[in-house]
Amino acid sequence: MKNLGNMLKQAQQMQTRMQEMQAKLEAAVVEGQAGAGMVKVQLSGKGDLKRVSIDPSLMSADDREVLEDLLVAAHADAKQKVEAQMAEEMQKATAGLNIPGGLPGGLKLPF
Repeated sequence: MKNLGNMLKQAQQMQTRMQEMQAKLEAAVVEGQAGAGMVKVQLSGKGDLKRVSIDPSLMSADDREVLEDLLVAAHADAKQKVEAQMAEEMQKATAGLNIPGGLPGGLKLPF
């Protein structure tokens, strides 16, 4: 029973940390860039697109394909940064907790 009590205490601690992490990620804004900063996008910590900034020199009809490619690249850059931030926050949230099987997705309980 002592192990079950410890597991429940750890689960409560993790829940609190996860709620803190989610609040922190909701408030975060990450910027991705492409084309030496000519195209920038901002994503929330949850991955929602918040802002797009395009250098005026890319606004000609001849550069349409380049602009489209740079938008995709800037979004990918920002998304990678959001994922890295999320992984870092997840590690902080679960630090010191001895949960069997690890987290997330690998949570395995002893019953």
